[in-house]
Amino acid sequence: MSPNDNGEGIKGSDLFVKALENEGVEYIFAVPGEENLDLLESIRTSSITLIVNRHEQAAGFMAATYGRLTGKVGVCLSTLGPGATNLVTAAAYAQLGAMPMMMITGQKPIKSSKQGLFQIIDTVTLMRPLTKYTRQIGNANTIPAKLREAFRLACEERPGAVHLELPEDIASEFADRDVHIFEAKVARRPSAASDSLQIACDMIQKAKHPLILIGAGANRKRVSKALFELVNATNIPFFTTQMGKGVIDERHPLYLGNAALSAGDFVHCAIDQADLVINVGHDVVEKPPFFMTPGGKQVIHVNFSPADVDPVYFPQHEVVGDIANSVSWLAENCEQSPNHDFTRFKKMGKAIEEHLLKRIRDERFPIIPQRIVHDVRCAMPEDGIIALDNGMYKIWFARNYKAFNNNTVLLDNALASMGAGLPSAMAAAMIYPDNKVMAICGDGGFMMNSQELETAVRLQLNLVILIVNDNGYGMIKWKQAEENFEDFGLDYQNPDFVRYAEAYGATGHFIDSADALLPILEKALSAGGVHLIEVPVDYSENHRVFNEELGELTCEV
Repeated sequence: MSPNDNGEGIKGSDLFVKALENEGVEYIFAVPGEENLDLLESIRTSSITLIVNRHEQAAGFMAATYGRLTGKVGVCLSTLGPGATNLVTAAAYAQLGAMPMMMITGQKPIKSSKQGLFQIIDTVTLMRPLTKYTRQIGNANTIPAKLREAFRLACEERPGAVHLELPEDIASEFADRDVHIFEAKVARRPSAASDSLQIACDMIQKAKHPLILIGAGANRKRVSKALFELVNATNIPFFTTQMGKGVIDERHPLYLGNAALSAGDFVHCAIDQADLVINVGHDVVEKPPFFMTPGGKQVIHVNFSPADVDPVYFPQHEVVGDIANSVSWLAENCEQSPNHDFTRFKKMGKAIEEHLLKRIRDERFPIIPQRIVHDVRCAMPEDGIIALDNGMYKIWFARNYKAFNNNTVLLDNALASMGAGLPSAMAAAMIYPDNKVMAICGDGGFMMNSQELETAVRLQLNLVILIVNDNGYGMIKWKQAEENFEDFGLDYQNPDFVRYAEAYGATGHFIDSADALLPILEKALSAGGVHLIEVPVDYSENHRVFNEELGELTCEV
């Protein structure tokens, strides 16, 4: 870093951006304001690509998804006040979902300001409950240290959100000549203790009906390979949480299904039969896939961090350390035991498969969820990525859509925020331009960040957006009906989605029959560019399947 003509060091905003470059930052997702202008100019002359969004929440969702998919810190930028508050939902999304993300917000000058308290809120205090680290930078000399610490904590297990506030006058001041940028280091994750691994192996060997549960923390390539080896070595059947989908190819003969519900589904018949659950990568932030009870089945917690004790989750043994290393050790040292009996699990697996194949070619219109899921799976290649917003369809896709690779089903079962589906899919399409990517949104969730259609078109992304339309908040309507409340307060009108897409320069399609869905999906995926497909949905199957059919399930398989 060379000094300026006055013998001072580098300008604060330039120092900040050079420190970001040193961390390997490729993109900043942003809605800039006047308090960011120095930083914006520094970004302009850097190697970092600025992605201008239409809403800060979407910028945060894209940054979080970048972190989720790459393991590196996704970065987003906003101004002070309302720009910063618009990042709050994305902060919670990244924090609960364990996605490494850094938020940069602007602020008025802190040493001298002539604008009183205009737009000023205490953003650092606002972000404290939602982040692992939040600081205001009060001196340009501290920029490198604070930024390195933020990046370290964002990536350190459990990953999450961090925040730095860069005031306008600090961005424009010059640091001392001897200020230096810290080397970006990735700490090696410690391995679990050998005696802890041996205890886990002994528990697995002694169990009669063990099951493997795969959660969000296992959704990484090294863990996928290790778990595949463990399943094959022990022959233990496995099931997943919603955020654990695809860690092992779900066409595997030992796959039992997804615990999209907390209880009462086919997969829970197997869970109830189990005397030991080997829980790999799940924690209580994600909605529980089953409820523990005192004196019930034993649970081994295999994760990067110790278990948070909860009324429904209190594992009897913990294997704490790098998940991939732990699972690899178990695969190498724990063979199939003569004590194991998977007879009923195999019968249950067959029953689950038969259940999921029902009505997948139903020709009713509006289209039922089973047919929508089936046709999307047929249209998507093995490495295709679907990004789900939050709504009733998310449960159907979690249960019925088989994932073939890790991180090919992006959904949020931690914060479960509406509005995340489209930005998440956009980030995936940027990171993997050669993969087919589809956002699957309800009409409600889509409209929360629908303005990002302009961003997707401007970035020339190849992206298909499937809108599952019921002209209302469908999941809440289902809950409302099941709890015997009157139908009230959850319906609305939508725009003409085809014309809406075309207004942004995208291509719009309307599905007018069940048989039209698959051909349009295939056409849109192969054509390239941004395509929006509206499909009217018939949610009457919610009650029939989740209440009547599963309500009559006795688990006598």
